[in-house]
Amino acid sequence: MVNAILAGILSFLIPGLGQAVAGDIKKGVIFFILAIVIGCFATLIFRHWVVWIVDILYALFAAYDAYLMAQ
Repeated sequence: MVNAILAGILSFLIPGLGQAVAGDIKKGVIFFILAIVIGCFATLIFRHWVVWIVDILYALFAAYDAYLMAQ
């Protein structure tokens, strides 16, 4: 079993990595693909500072999910 804090940190840095390390590779791949899609759409639609906010919020959500999965 992986440390929950480590899974959260990994998933904050690269969304989906913490989920994959915690044991759910399919969910990790989905989180990673969603991060790319959200980043692309946010870049096309919003201004630069809004993209940063959206990316950080999604990374926090992914980190929280990975933390809960690893517990």
